Amino acid sequence: MRRLFKFLPFLLIPVTVFISGCENQPKKVVNDEPVTLSKNPEWAKDAVIYEVNTRQFTEEGTFAAFASHLPRLKELGVDILWFMPIYPIGEKNRKGSLGSYYSIKDYTAVNPEFGSLEDFKVLVNQAHEMGFKVILDWVANHTAFDHEWAATHPEWYNRDEDGEIISPFDWTDVADLNYDDNPDLWDAMIGEMKFWVSEANIDGFRCDVAGMIPVEFWNRARKELDEIKPVFMLAEDEGVVELTDYAFGANYSWEVHHIFNKMARGENTIADLWAYLKKNDSIFEPDVFRMTFTSNHDENSWNGTVFERLGDGAKAFAVLSYTIPGFPLIYNGQEAGLDKRLEFFEKDQIDWENPNADAFSALYTKLNKAKTENPALWNAGHGGIMEKIDINVPNKVLAFARVKDDNKVSVYINMSAEPQNVIVTNKWDYGAFTDLISGRELLISGTTAFEIPAWGYFVLKEKK
Repeated sequence: MRRLFKFLPFLLIPVTVFISGCENQPKKVVNDEPVTLSKNPEWAKDAVIYEVNTRQFTEEGTFAAFASHLPRLKELGVDILWFMPIYPIGEKNRKGSLGSYYSIKDYTAVNPEFGSLEDFKVLVNQAHEMGFKVILDWVANHTAFDHEWAATHPEWYNRDEDGEIISPFDWTDVADLNYDDNPDLWDAMIGEMKFWVSEANIDGFRCDVAGMIPVEFWNRARKELDEIKPVFMLAEDEGVVELTDYAFGANYSWEVHHIFNKMARGENTIADLWAYLKKNDSIFEPDVFRMTFTSNHDENSWNGTVFERLGDGAKAFAVLSYTIPGFPLIYNGQEAGLDKRLEFFEKDQIDWENPNADAFSALYTKLNKAKTENPALWNAGHGGIMEKIDINVPNKVLAFARVKDDNKVSVYINMSAEPQNVIVTNKWDYGAFTDLISGRELLISGTTAFEIPAWGYFVLKEKK
């Protein structure tokens, strides 16, 4: 959802570090029925998610125009294409001339700005043929004021003392749905979700402000969707842990994102990040994917570009988002060094030819390759444990290894604006290495320091 305010404190609770696999899924009772926990499809184990803002992606802003980028995205190495809402946008109380994607007038139709339903089906088929998975942004908490439900089922909405439908927070272009004692709303909303899995063969959903909707609704939705095909479910939430008991296999790592921003400003330290990782071991089950990111549509439009928030550390934090336990996101344009805030309610095309494009494209391509080829960097329940590497400058350089079986990746990120000479003090971390980003070869021993430039990084694989 587009945000015109800071996230509420209840959303900023701890998250976990994933340190082990989850081979045998346990049984649990969901909505009075025993179910097997299968939170994420097998194909997601090493996936990278890519957020698509169709309106701003190309000059045309259509599905057909976006499809021309599929070969490039395949070469980039992303796996899951998350499309921001593609549905018709409400006109009543509309913001701007084009309105918010999150003000939905019809859940089973397509915004004519982007093309037709058939155009979208063609795009999904093209993406599937190239090995991508496709998920849709789903907005279950609210509709546009001119959605037909507002006229035919006003009882499905929250209303004031005069019976008028109200908005959540200051989101004045949307009408707030009420899931309490409205079983017909549950039926209707789940039916609309099933439409896209059945008719367009999508692979799951990213669910907007999921924590504002009853967990029981999501549990039922997940069960019924999985009866059509196994789906991938991502919750835009961090505060309602119960969402990940069954309904969702992935959610947002909002807190670590805010720590990144504060570290770039000098307000948080490496010690704060380690404390965050330590305290979160017990919060979420080890097979829940925690989405790590340096930007998304909300952050870019409302809080600033990565260069505004992270400054010269933009690349370093991108590397960090890929190498700590998590599930990395690229917001469209980041791979081209997107350096402007995209308008939310107007047309504002991504600049694919800016001066940073080649450097960021190369970085993300190498990060995606490193992730895919090294099981230690895979997603929760599949990736490796995270172990601190002992060095002489632990307050300046974040040093750790991810280890799974015989696969080990060592990471050194200079979190400061000055070059650092690093000496490793633990023999377990000595050896001859190749940097998976630059290709540089590096020999690490206890007698020789190696230099990391300001905001520099190494992602090292030991030479066999």
